Amino acid sequence: MKKNLLIALLLSFFGCSVNGQDIKVSLDESKKLGGASKSQPFILKCLGETNQVSADLSWRPILTNVCVAREPKVPDHELIENMKQEKFLLKQQQSQGNQIGSESSAQSVTPVVGSNWLGNLNNGSSPLDNSIAISNGGIIVSVANTSLEIDNTTGTLLFYNNLTTFFNDPTITNTCDPVVLYDRLADRFILFFQECAGNSSNSYLCICFSKTNNPATGGWWKYKLTGNPLNNSCWFDYPKMAVSNNELYIAGNLFTNSGNFDQAVLYQIEKTAGYSGGNINWQYWNNISGSPFTLMPVGSGQGLSFTPGCYLIATVAGGSSSVKLYDLTDDMSGSPSLNYYSVSTTAYSPAADASQSGTPCLLDNGDCRVLSGFYLNGIIHFAFHSDIGSGWNGINYNRLTVSSTTNVSSIFGMTGSYDYSYPSISSYATTPNDKSVMIGFGRASSSSFPEVRVINCDNSMTWGSSTLVKSSSSYVSYTSATNERWGDYTGTTRKHNSSSPSIWMNGMYGTSSNLWNTWIAEIHHNGTTGLDENKNENSIKVYPNPIVETFFVDFILTANTTLFINVVDINGRTVKELYSGKAVAGNNSFSFNKANLSSGTYFLIIKNEKTTIKNEKIIIAD
Repeated sequence: MKKNLLIALLLSFFGCSVNGQDIKVSLDESKKLGGASKSQPFILKCLGETNQVSADLSWRPILTNVCVAREPKVPDHELIENMKQEKFLLKQQQSQGNQIGSESSAQSVTPVVGSNWLGNLNNGSSPLDNSIAISNGGIIVSVANTSLEIDNTTGTLLFYNNLTTFFNDPTITNTCDPVVLYDRLADRFILFFQECAGNSSNSYLCICFSKTNNPATGGWWKYKLTGNPLNNSCWFDYPKMAVSNNELYIAGNLFTNSGNFDQAVLYQIEKTAGYSGGNINWQYWNNISGSPFTLMPVGSGQGLSFTPGCYLIATVAGGSSSVKLYDLTDDMSGSPSLNYYSVSTTAYSPAADASQSGTPCLLDNGDCRVLSGFYLNGIIHFAFHSDIGSGWNGINYNRLTVSSTTNVSSIFGMTGSYDYSYPSISSYATTPNDKSVMIGFGRASSSSFPEVRVINCDNSMTWGSSTLVKSSSSYVSYTSATNERWGDYTGTTRKHNSSSPSIWMNGMYGTSSNLWNTWIAEIHHNGTTGLDENKNENSIKVYPNPIVETFFVDFILTANTTLFINVVDINGRTVKELYSGKAVAGNNSFSFNKANLSSGTYFLIIKNEKTTIKNEKIIIAD
């Protein structure tokens, strides 16, 4: 008995995973630096089910009310921007000299691209805010700013629609920042997005729980939370999300209506009733010690049983030599506190923006806020990007051992040649003891267009060489001729029940129209046999074939109306009735897949019940 008790105590101390559990470590509370304020508990009622009919899966017609892009100010905004401008001058001086560093590696694990295809189409948004999740049954949910796509692992499109139509709520007119995750314990998906009006009077968090393990046919239960929980004229932005056994955690930043940062908040939500459409208990945390900006909750990296409460991590946007660790000690049903600890690390700071070939338009590297992470076997794995030398941006990968509150970081990049940005990290192992990860990211340089890439960092924290997932047809300068948004996220997710490690990812690449589209891909490694795996690691297999291209048309409505959108040929015959339904006043963008049209001249006719709003010629070349 004493021997068994000793083993249990040791497992608890070192955070080992046993019997499908990721054991949460108890921290030394004598080292905590502060706490947070907890609200009273609330009840969130279900708004019913949303089981909207998919848009046409071949044509993909999507009408989106275009929201004015808002990028609220981070703490020390002016200081960060001045730092980045000074570093850009340093980069320009160095780029005239010799390259520093390379990607050559003797590491045995080289990522290989398996099945891959065109994902969510651009709906007039930049960036696309990619997020992706896959179930044990192989159902893939991919989101990109305004759209929801559901596929299977062969690339068959099962569902496609814009999020506003999908949610079907009159208060939700502009959506952004979608996040999706697969809850392995419940075998269900959770989908999040927010109203992006950028104002406290209309700030909402939209949360959907899948009714079955296949939401393409089973539908979702929908809920709506206030994004102004303190009722202090602030609105919610930049969400991060994780689950434990019993709860859902959503963290974000609150901004004033003038766009200035107020504080970070954490929503603690009991999840189980959400899968059956019941009432949900929830509470929030504010006045969080350490004044974190972009607070990220972390769940089990292998979808294991994980409770009570959760850990959270935050980095400093403007750079620091420490990271912020938070321990939410218990579930709502217990007596939780939110404790703050500071953990020393190698100093980091923001890099300059990135160049891209063929244009003076720079890609915005943002700052050093934490981007992605997970917990596994006593260690929090997390990643962001930072200056790796002379103003060049690279991946900053970290392993924080919770029991000792110590952190080890490793950077990857190539100063003098490329900027590596917006990493997303997933466990690439089949046992909790293996610390190997795959990291998806974007790469660009003055001599190349933006790329989607992936890299492995193994158990001993040795980097491999990165693999191209998707190249761009051109540079991107969709919303600005001088500084285009890049990121804010790349999506990666682990398929938990694969016999060999398997990662799925979605990321942004540039089209010939100088805008972003989404690419979805499965990632294996050399020596792994996967579905439709590429034999040539440096090539991209296009799947499905032919490649889908997209047609866009923008227009302004002075009032809400009903629209009818058709494609007609040169003789006036209707080729396809693409859309009929409600449209919202303001800037609108309509897109559809033009690969269904043979070569020739066509017209896109947009009408309301009284008049023709738009008559746009479409020329399809051979």
